[in-house]
Amino acid sequence: MMKLYATLLLFIITVTPCFAQQPDTVFLKGLLQSHPELFSGILNHPTQNEVQILYTQIDRDKNNVPHFKSYSYHLNAQHYFYPASTVKLPTALFSLEKLHELHIKGLTRESVMITDSAFAKQTRVKTDTSSANGLPSIENYIKKILLVSDNDAFNRLYEFVGREEINRKLKKYQLYHTRIVGRLAVGDAGETTRHTNPITFYNGSKVVYLKKALYDSLNYPMYLDNMIMGKAYLDSSDRLVNKPFNLSEKNVYSIADQQQVLKRLLFPQLFPVNQRYNLTPADYAFIYHYMSTFPTENIKPTYTRPAYFPAYCKFLYYGGDSTATIEPNIRIFNKVGDSYGYDIDNAYIVDFKNKVEFLLTAVVQSNEDGVYNDNKYEYATVCLPFLKNLGRVIYQYELKRPKKHRPNLTQFKFNYLPVK
Repeated sequence: MMKLYATLLLFIITVTPCFAQQPDTVFLKGLLQSHPELFSGILNHPTQNEVQILYTQIDRDKNNVPHFKSYSYHLNAQHYFYPASTVKLPTALFSLEKLHELHIKGLTRESVMITDSAFAKQTRVKTDTSSANGLPSIENYIKKILLVSDNDAFNRLYEFVGREEINRKLKKYQLYHTRIVGRLAVGDAGETTRHTNPITFYNGSKVVYLKKALYDSLNYPMYLDNMIMGKAYLDSSDRLVNKPFNLSEKNVYSIADQQQVLKRLLFPQLFPVNQRYNLTPADYAFIYHYMSTFPTENIKPTYTRPAYFPAYCKFLYYGGDSTATIEPNIRIFNKVGDSYGYDIDNAYIVDFKNKVEFLLTAVVQSNEDGVYNDNKYEYATVCLPFLKNLGRVIYQYELKRPKKHRPNLTQFKFNYLPVK
């Protein structure tokens, strides 16, 4: 009995820094109101543009162990927003986990990955000209996801892991306000979401693993507010349908769950062993590196102006601005999403010179005409400026916030090519 009690007590002590504290709901409201020149448009909007924010301060102890204190604004897991590309990060992590859990000698993230088709609308992939060897792999797909949020790369990892396993993993990691039930940007819906392709992995000419076509018979119902929105939408043939837009069968990924995924990724030592991702030290370093690399710093895949630019996937702090001046001491480890008028960023922002670090996750939406799927949203005038200003205001606050112990951030420092 004493042994059981001691084990339970140790578990409570271990998980307390990650799970127990409820966010303060006052601080962020006051911070936004104190900057009317930046945020009055949002604050005065009838719906406040569906803003949700979760900001987490990080204080290190003398042993460099992080401790968290969170602050929220309008955080509400019951209010639906479309998570867009943010779902790519957990799927990428699960793909690396699956490689390890298969326990197949010679199967690695560098193995050549040839995708076949076995159901309606599925597509094949035999080459990848963006990779160093011209062939697809888990590694190159993850790079493309983290560097520029590539949709096809996500779809290929969704097909590798499989819908059922993705959602089983979400529950394993206590992400109860999340489901991932479809590919992105290919009109995936209904039965096609349940079927995932057969895939063959090679080392040279040798087959090391054949992943069979899978079918997921399970459903993942969620009944949230705001899943039916607006007054009209354009259908797949670009015809106007004068009915509200129904997203009740789409992916779901709450703000709190997004930050929890990031926290578990960045600070695995704070979680019980069975709640850590099944990743190697090399996997962690790989993910950290490419999360924080600007697209134009990478060689393969190669991304150049004008289509791509350093702040391409950095909404918080830089506002996704092609003209942004990049500050050399700041790195942002993040995953963004934008679709249907929603802009989302889930970020860990670090200033190595001034020893600043914090977690910030936010969503904002703007669709003033109430028509969905028409690509007429106020991203550039409402959403991205809001996220840029939010990130900068909190960063300025963090610069002045006293800390008893300055963090050692060397694990997050990498060598990058010069910003172009």
